[in-house]
Amino acid sequence: MLTIAGSDSGGGAGIQADLKTMLALGVHGMSVVTAVTAQNSLGVHGVWQLPADAVAAQFRAVVDDIGVDAVKVGMLGTAELVAEVARLLARLDPAVPVVVDPVSVSKHGDALLASDALGVLTTELLPRATIVTPNLDEARALTGITVTDVDAMRAAAAKLLASGPAWVLVKGGHLASEQSTDLLTNGPHEVTFSAQRRDNRHTHGTGCTLASAIASHLASGSPVPDAVRAAKLYVTNAIAGGFPLGSGIGPVDHGWNL
Repeated sequence: MLTIAGSDSGGGAGIQADLKTMLALGVHGMSVVTAVTAQNSLGVHGVWQLPADAVAAQFRAVVDDIGVDAVKVGMLGTAELVAEVARLLARLDPAVPVVVDPVSVSKHGDALLASDALGVLTTELLPRATIVTPNLDEARALTGITVTDVDAMRAAAAKLLASGPAWVLVKGGHLASEQSTDLLTNGPHEVTFSAQRRDNRHTHGTGCTLASAIASHLASGSPVPDAVRAAKLYVTNAIAGGFPLGSGIGPVDHGWNL
């Protein structure tokens, strides 16, 4: 499995979280680094984007020699990189599943996607996605819909589906409710996943981890609903095991099942 994402020097999110998740789920992980961040439990202190040709070279090195069974796309940062990754993914066999986590803001509120990249992401990258996994803030940025309940999640998902992905998973972790409910749909079919909220503030890397877990199960041949269900179980337990690290928000426990 290949992750295309940014590096988190604190080890809780991004490429580092993706590779830990793949290892925990029995998948060989490979990476294309799109950006280097100076990051810790308190926030993002610096971001350095890699040039598009460096991203393309990493992608070609992996795909041309080893091949891929699934791809997870995370932090891209700029409109140029979004367009470049969309072009690279177009070279893959259409049967290769692609999970797009439209990372735009960090856990601490730091912007990770340029405003002019949203349109490119919608028109060029989402049509290549097997599944896109926005949280509520990302859903609002991509659709203009403020999500406050399941009906609004359904409306945002429908608007995202019109951009071309096969499936949309709108994550409800930020809803004000006792349970965390996510909505998965491809239009004709809809599944909701609910889990009791865990009383644990150490949730850094949750979005990256979920997207990577979904892609790991897709790489192993699971259908999308089954992959999401299994990934949710993995992440729910990882959140339960989240631990303090540094002075701020600690990471989830990627190795809880090992």
